[in-house]
Amino acid sequence: MTEWDPEAPYNSLSSLPPQVEIETKTILKATVAARAALARLDEAARTLPDPSVLINTIPLLEAQASSEIENIVTTTDELFRWAENEAKATDPATREALRYRSALRAGFETVIERPLSAAAAAEICSRVRGHDTRYRTGSGTYIGGPHGRRVYTPPEGREVIVTKLAEWERFLHSATDLDPLVVMALTHYQFEAIHPFADANGRTGRILNVLVLVQAGLLSLPILYLSRYIIRTKQQYYDLLLAVTRDGAWQGWVLYILEGVRQTADFTLAKIDGIRALQAVVHDEMAATLPRGVDADLLAALFEQPYLRIRTVRERCRVSRPTATKWLDALVTAGVLKELHVGRDRLFVNHRLLDVLFAEDDQNGSTTSP
Repeated sequence: MTEWDPEAPYNSLSSLPPQVEIETKTILKATVAARAALARLDEAARTLPDPSVLINTIPLLEAQASSEIENIVTTTDELFRWAENEAKATDPATREALRYRSALRAGFETVIERPLSAAAAAEICSRVRGHDTRYRTGSGTYIGGPHGRRVYTPPEGREVIVTKLAEWERFLHSATDLDPLVVMALTHYQFEAIHPFADANGRTGRILNVLVLVQAGLLSLPILYLSRYIIRTKQQYYDLLLAVTRDGAWQGWVLYILEGVRQTADFTLAKIDGIRALQAVVHDEMAATLPRGVDADLLAALFEQPYLRIRTVRERCRVSRPTATKWLDALVTAGVLKELHVGRDRLFVNHRLLDVLFAEDDQNGSTTSP
């Protein structure tokens, strides 16, 4: 293990793979469990009639949680309220979280067309931050701990950072003898240790985690809500990152990530089951409420975003404003939706969808509303 001093730039950070056995029996066993949970999640996502419900909602939950890790705190309600009008969100934390969602979507589109790269990471970070982002060039960047002491000082110098990111990229595409989940754990540590940007390294790294799995074919959509797990185990996350740097303790770190994938996949699968059940209920309620019965585009719109505007229904369903208004008012009267006034806007809220999305898992693994 290369000697390390938390006060000095870690320019001697070793490249991947680690010079120790990684896929031990313990890690392989945990990998099997995580892969099985991930496969169940991906199969459920593939079989949804309209996967846009997941593309629009789960990334917003991920955005809120990932931003919260960085102490950028916004309410999930604010995120969904302004999901269609990002530029109109007045709260800076909400705008930052919505940019995370946009970066995740853009990264997903990128990885479908070309492999992940250091350049893709820079594009993602630029979207997260809302402006063009370059690699760090100055000195003085460090990770602080309690009482302001330095816990870790990342590599310094643009050439050093570029070199280490190139090594990170080569490993990402050459580690074919390792399970992609293990590769994700290793590359996440390495990216955070390089810490290539002045800000948003954590959020960028968490987006890259999901994209590694999409690229490997383990996920067809970027719907693994891993930041929630990290929030719930935040101190453990940072302790295990530091243990790799200080002691080369890779097994604990990899096991932590694998358990996070397993728990998160099961949690997200429960969300999908809840959404499916609610869609069936709302379908029947619409059939009993609307004169023309169930409009498929309206039903889809109700689950693409929990908050709807009249304009959205007009455009989505290709109907006049009076028709869209009549539909939404009827659904409010029937209790299917709730109406909310925000300034001049009338918002129509699929409140039961919010209940499903906000539900937390209990100790037995099922979900309950807060």
